[in-house]
Amino acid sequence: MTSSATGHGERLLRPSTMRSLRLGDLTLTYVPDGAVWLNPRAWFPGTTDEAWAAHPEYLNDSGQLVAGVGALLVERGERALLIDTGFGPQSVPARPGNPRGAIHGGALLDNLAALGRAPAEIEAVAFTHLHLDHIGWAWHSVPGRDRPPFAGSDHLVAEAEWAQRHRLRARGVTDEILQVMSPRVRTVTDGQEVFPGVRVLLTPGHTSGHAGYVIRGGGRRLIAFGDAMHSPIQVDHPEWPVAVDLAPGPAARQRGSLVAELAMPDTIGFGVHFADVVFGRVHRDGDRSTWRPVDR
Repeated sequence: MTSSATGHGERLLRPSTMRSLRLGDLTLTYVPDGAVWLNPRAWFPGTTDEAWAAHPEYLNDSGQLVAGVGALLVERGERALLIDTGFGPQSVPARPGNPRGAIHGGALLDNLAALGRAPAEIEAVAFTHLHLDHIGWAWHSVPGRDRPPFAGSDHLVAEAEWAQRHRLRARGVTDEILQVMSPRVRTVTDGQEVFPGVRVLLTPGHTSGHAGYVIRGGGRRLIAFGDAMHSPIQVDHPEWPVAVDLAPGPAARQRGSLVAELAMPDTIGFGVHFADVVFGRVHRDGDRSTWRPVDR
């Protein structure tokens, strides 16, 4: 195993289990919904076979990156906020020419129930962006019912993301999906507090209005950075282009700034797609940066 994966072990090769940590009076829990597999050379165009041969610890037996799909539950006493809603109750196989391999969801509601949380108790859902693997349960109806599970919750979307929502058609986000969500959408702006201790951090690049969320408590901060990064390997290679970024140049600059922020003292990151190392810190050693898991 190379130094870039120190502390990861087999966790890079599986989607994340449910994991929690505390920031003061806030409890943060990764709630799995499913998994997705990524073709490394296609997802990161311009990378080489030699680059991946130097990092075999990131690739499963099929030569793919393993990523989780899910949400972040933020709890403060009886109050609860959810960041993103996973892919929903559906599965899509790998398709030739698509950098994304097979993807499936559907476990989010059962995992929330295991935590003792009903969807009706979620006062708001804060979206990092409006790609299908982040809005699944915002438009899919609960099996046997005629409306989505979070229909009673505000849907918080960055102003720029909602204003440019027509650009999402290229990613399979149909007008019908947006019409289901629209009555509940409330737009938010950079720096706005959306829940006690939780503020919006605009990070455009992956999409027009991509947003992270900065969560503070107990003298620490956590940055939930959505799809600003998809794999821990990007911590050491923020310059690598990503095939699905709307604006590759700005997205790469955002990653560089994000890695610098995550290296600051008392700072934790949350990468929703980061295999089974969703919570972590950035450690710098000379010119190298590595992602080190945090489990409490």
